[in-house]
Amino acid sequence: YFLIFAVMRLTKPTLFTNIPVTCEERDLPGNLFNQLMKDDPSTVKGAETLMLGEMLTLPQNFGNIFLGETFSSYISVHNDSNQVVKDILVKADLQTSSQRLNLSASSAAVAELKPDCCIDDVIHHEVKEIGTHILVCAVSYTTQTGEKMYFRKFFKFQVLKPLDVKTKFYNAETDEVFLEAQIQNITTSPMFMEKVSLEPSMMYNVAELNTVDAAGESESTFGSRTYLQPMDTRQYLYCLKPKQEFAEKAGVIKGVTVIGKLDIVWKTNLGERGRLQTSQLQRMAPGYGDVRLSLETIPDTVNLEEPFDITCKITNCSSERTMDLVLEMCNTNSIHWCGVSGRQLGKLHPSSSLHLALTLLSSVQGLQSVSGLRLTDTFLKRTYEYDDIAQVCVVSSEVKQ
Repeated sequence: YFLIFAVMRLTKPTLFTNIPVTCEERDLPGNLFNQLMKDDPSTVKGAETLMLGEMLTLPQNFGNIFLGETFSSYISVHNDSNQVVKDILVKADLQTSSQRLNLSASSAAVAELKPDCCIDDVIHHEVKEIGTHILVCAVSYTTQTGEKMYFRKFFKFQVLKPLDVKTKFYNAETDEVFLEAQIQNITTSPMFMEKVSLEPSMMYNVAELNTVDAAGESESTFGSRTYLQPMDTRQYLYCLKPKQEFAEKAGVIKGVTVIGKLDIVWKTNLGERGRLQTSQLQRMAPGYGDVRLSLETIPDTVNLEEPFDITCKITNCSSERTMDLVLEMCNTNSIHWCGVSGRQLGKLHPSSSLHLALTLLSSVQGLQSVSGLRLTDTFLKRTYEYDDIAQVCVVSSEVKQ
């Protein structure tokens, strides 16, 4: 071959480390070891016994590549002969388990390459798959005698998973959905978590619950330096509310619904940036049966034996059948309903809802459960019972004042 082909991975340098050797002054070497460390240019002045030095060192091996990072490589083709070669075409492809990508910056051939000259190129690729990757570098050229030459080189490397992401969903009675994301660093080095956000689907608005207000400013619950140590796990919480145009239908949605996707950005070592975006997160919408009853408003604390008001929302979850509902209010040992029981609520059409204002009082102090509502569909002669709808704190009027 007339040409020599070289491929090198481009990575950031690392801080130089050394092993400090010291002894006490009464030992035989005396102060010799300490003086040698002070004279060593790689040590930190005033802290010579630390292993971490002030200098940077070039990588000595290929290193690890993680999903979401950018793979950079330097490609060089050198003419090692004493002849001029022509029509040099350098091509770099990345073969993954599912596709083959062309990473060459230019697809045009170089007209000629003189002796001791080279063609240099730098390729970049954001890694989006885990597993085995093969960098295929091919060179074709023509010699002075018109002979066409061609050769290839293969470079194999593994892409590892940097983070382990687990999600949990919690469904609230007010149609809100709480998402808990557990993110674990499964690499061997600490990460700086630059951003962890949730991009909601078209049905929801999202509110991040990972900050606290301190002195009028919003601060992260993880502190000002959001480093994630190896094998450590951090939990992020988000609240999703249905948009106004979907709020009325939120109570009758059945099956699997799309929530959104997590966008995670981090930095490692000397600022190498990585980014991961999960696939669309889905949750199973809770089943409410034919009729759903939820509380819209209720006070947190009420006075003992004094009436208080609540607002209920009744939704017909059926998509085909109209209901004719009758409301019954049954007293319990502590909760007493005020008003007429057995009254007609009228017809409720499919996928529609109505709001109902009710009054009740409690005869027992403490945390009391609101129970005893019954809805009867006169068409099917079917009764739906609703107990433990919500809790209210009952206190003496003197205590509240």
